[in-house]
Amino acid sequence: MMLKLLLYAYSTGVTSCEEMEKRCHVDIAFRWLSANTTPDYRSLARFRRRHEKTLGDLFNQVLVLCSEAGLVTLGRVALDGTKLRASASRRKSMSYERLGPRIKELQDEVATILAEAEATDLAEDAAYGVDKRGDEIPEELRRSKTRIAKMRAAKEAIEQEVKDKAKAKERAKDKDKASEKTEVNKKAPTERDEEADPKGVISTDTDTTQTQIRPNPKAQRSFTDPKSQMMKTNDGFHYAYNVEAVVDEGSQVIITTKVTQSPGDVNELIPMIEATTTSLKAANITRSPRVLLADAGYCSQANLTHVSESNINALIATGRIQHNERVRDSPAWRIPKNATPRERMARHLRTKPGRIDYARRKAIVEPVFGQTKVRQKAGYLRLRGLQGAHSEWMLHSICHNLRKLSNARVNAGLVMV
Repeated sequence: MMLKLLLYAYSTGVTSCEEMEKRCHVDIAFRWLSANTTPDYRSLARFRRRHEKTLGDLFNQVLVLCSEAGLVTLGRVALDGTKLRASASRRKSMSYERLGPRIKELQDEVATILAEAEATDLAEDAAYGVDKRGDEIPEELRRSKTRIAKMRAAKEAIEQEVKDKAKAKERAKDKDKASEKTEVNKKAPTERDEEADPKGVISTDTDTTQTQIRPNPKAQRSFTDPKSQMMKTNDGFHYAYNVEAVVDEGSQVIITTKVTQSPGDVNELIPMIEATTTSLKAANITRSPRVLLADAGYCSQANLTHVSESNINALIATGRIQHNERVRDSPAWRIPKNATPRERMARHLRTKPGRIDYARRKAIVEPVFGQTKVRQKAGYLRLRGLQGAHSEWMLHSICHNLRKLSNARVNAGLVMV
């Protein structure tokens, strides 16, 4: 009964547990689903949190139903990402350059409050006795201590994140140097290899002996949801999560999906291809998509090389072609043997079948994000943390596929049981 309430509520855009409880009093559909039992909103919230990990299996079961109904054609599939606002306010965050001075200010404030409290305690003990009222620690002191602990945790998290990025960058440089010894590959000026964090750029102070790694002073950390990241959305920069989804062309059914903390999409192509294979296997679907469509945000040397070596039929937009790249307007010419993966992909996109297939990319995946954000109010997440965001988006994806299944049966003249 609780699962039916959650699925119907999310399908109709009701994501608040308090609103669900209210609807169980006044809405006929909710009252019928709950059999007039009216569960408490706390019970609904606990149920939603308790069964986060089981939603993945439920998603596979719904995908099986969609496949049996003929909604999963696996002709063209499109991969794209969108931003979902996290349950975190920009006002409840602080930049790295403000954390240090603010911590010192609060420490001085706590020391002053402690001194005043000690003086007050001594005066009251002398006036009223040791066991009299007035010797409690002020509430302001306890809140300040909690605030200092949160800011210290945020400061340490930013510093650790910068250190991890520096180590990853050094490993990438070592790998590039090793590969340059065996093959020299000149990159195009606009090629997008790896993702760069616009709010977490690493600054270094270099001398003759060592390089000191320092976080960007503008790097921010949210106290409300530390797992969320500052990302550019349609209405400015907000704390958000990036959602990746692979959608089938037949009925716009979501085949697989994932929630990430990365603002960009370039590093998610290979994991999403592997996730698609796993999801189809879990749903007992043995076929593979005919062609995978992705925009220029997924274009990089590593991704194009992986697609080529794995014999995956994918069309990935390469962005604007430079004058020094050997891509002819007519696809009738023979491909040069020393053509780079980017040049081969650009030539594939210029063929007639490539143009026809890639022209369908937006019409496949973009309506799915629009329908979930408008119909199901999926643009704003309520659960915090990466696992909470993933489970809530998975719930939205299940409801989206169920609505597609319901509409297909209604259009076919069938009756939903």
